[in-house]
Amino acid sequence: MASAVLAVFVVPMTAEFGWSRGVFSGALSLGGLLAVVISPMIGRWIDRYGAGNILAIASAIVGVCGVGLSQVANLGGYYGLFVPGRACFAAPLELAPSIAISNWFIRRRPLALAILMATQGTGLAAMPLIAQWVIGGWGWRAAWSSLGIYTLAIGVIPALLLIRRPEDVGLAGDPMPRGFGPRNSPVSPSGREVQDAPEPDFTTRQALVTRSFWILSIFSAAIFLVQGGVSVHQAAHFIDQGVSGSSAALIVGAFALSQVAGGLVWSTLSIRIPVRFLLAASGMTVALGGMVTGSSGTFVWGLCAAAILGGGIGGIHLLLRLVWADFYGRSSLGSIRGITLPVQIAGQLTGPLISGFMFDATGS
Repeated sequence: MASAVLAVFVVPMTAEFGWSRGVFSGALSLGGLLAVVISPMIGRWIDRYGAGNILAIASAIVGVCGVGLSQVANLGGYYGLFVPGRACFAAPLELAPSIAISNWFIRRRPLALAILMATQGTGLAAMPLIAQWVIGGWGWRAAWSSLGIYTLAIGVIPALLLIRRPEDVGLAGDPMPRGFGPRNSPVSPSGREVQDAPEPDFTTRQALVTRSFWILSIFSAAIFLVQGGVSVHQAAHFIDQGVSGSSAALIVGAFALSQVAGGLVWSTLSIRIPVRFLLAASGMTVALGGMVTGSSGTFVWGLCAAAILGGGIGGIHLLLRLVWADFYGRSSLGSIRGITLPVQIAGQLTGPLISGFMFDATGS
């Protein structure tokens, strides 16, 4: 149910059913809206019941919806299956893995989150290519069915058996070395980092009254509006410019794969550079990638645009996950991120809708 995967279904499904791209994209936005509603509840459940249990349930729902989409015959069926599947993908499957990683890792958190992003990005790079290959050989219905079965196979039992919190097995997260305060810690009046400061431990109520909470929330909404608005219509844009469907899928795959490289680069930089500067730089990279995408009409330029945009988005995903854990600690991280994720999703659901109806109105 990722937007990068949905991108390869835009042309065949709208062509078969005669739907406009704005209407087709509306399911993505409506699914995001449902994710906004359930995210605070999901965050609390992760803190209470653990990421593994929530991840398994969400994977089961996404898998069943994927299989069901292979049988849709009208717009109501498409919305009825895609919307809940997208909501589970956008909320539990976004929150649970990164919170599980952040609970285990403190000192090595940037690297651990970058590795998580690498595995996710590899999947996002491969899935559009696989889906496009299946569509080309057997049609879009077979592609939806294959994706659903795959999700059920890998997402349910492994999550139930393997994902635990360190405290559940008598362990603790790896601490920062002696002589170092937490990353991105407050500074003393002399301007030097607080040495051997304890890990932050904010409650949700305490986090809500900090200025950083609201700045990060507004930043998330703005930047993910661009990400959602470009990525969903990326493949269709290049197909309209005369790029073949398989080449457009390669561009989408390059966008996803470049997020992996971007995450690794930004994680390395985060060891020495304060995260607020890195967030600003990654936001500028996303802006540049969006502009290059809009002015590109060839396969080569599409790859360049995808690399720039993906590198910036990779930084955004990594740095936001890192900053929430570094700023506010682990004990209420699920609840805090459950409140902030709707702001991010609001941008993601608004972007595709705006882009879709802009295309319907202007043809560009």
